[in-house]
Amino acid sequence: MSALEIKQLTKKYDDTVAVDGLDLTIKRGEFFGLLGPNGAGKSTTIKCITGIAQFDQGSITVMGHDVQKDYQAARATIGLSPQEFNADIFAPIEKILDYVGGYFGMAKGLREKRIEEVIKQFGLEEHRGKPFGKLSGGLKRRLILARALMHDPDILILDEPTAGIDVEQRHALWDHLRDLHKAGKTIILTSHYLEEVEKLCDRVVVINKGKKIADWDKAHFTKGENNLEKAYLELTRNDLQV
Repeated sequence: MSALEIKQLTKKYDDTVAVDGLDLTIKRGEFFGLLGPNGAGKSTTIKCITGIAQFDQGSITVMGHDVQKDYQAARATIGLSPQEFNADIFAPIEKILDYVGGYFGMAKGLREKRIEEVIKQFGLEEHRGKPFGKLSGGLKRRLILARALMHDPDILILDEPTAGIDVEQRHALWDHLRDLHKAGKTIILTSHYLEEVEKLCDRVVVINKGKKIADWDKAHFTKGENNLEKAYLELTRNDLQV
């Protein structure tokens, strides 16, 4: 069974086609990169996968669950780490984690146990009582990732997970993501830092104008003197000129 299967996904905003007949299959356990220029349809695709946005045509299946017909079961398999810091700035770490655990139907005892696990996993012990607004950028990123993992989802979707943090914090988050991948998580990463996509992902799909324009495995963009940035720029420049 695939972790994610998208068939002929089409999403319009008024007269603008944001996603145009997209087909995409992601295997269980893949570390997958979703790339594209601004406005390519990446965020819209993620919104459709997670049920934030409804779509016009096509189908999306997550861990065997149709996201429209069986929304709750599908959403429970996904942990979303968005680019925006969308947390209550006055709420402490423990409350933020407890709230999302409750949202996914975790019993109190299980929530308390899981809170301790993710706080330790992401080195947040010293900061557990601090309100979100008082955390540094790096700590906020760690908490947003911990929150996404609170209900132990099968699939982790990361939208610019290292935006705005320093080099040391970025490498620390990479280590966390590698550990999660080794533990069997399916990870979907979208990022403008092509270096991190190249280092972390086994496979990369590039979309533009709502359509898939490339599907590469790691060997394609790492052989010889090639790198992902070079391959990506050549591809998107050519596609933009079409």
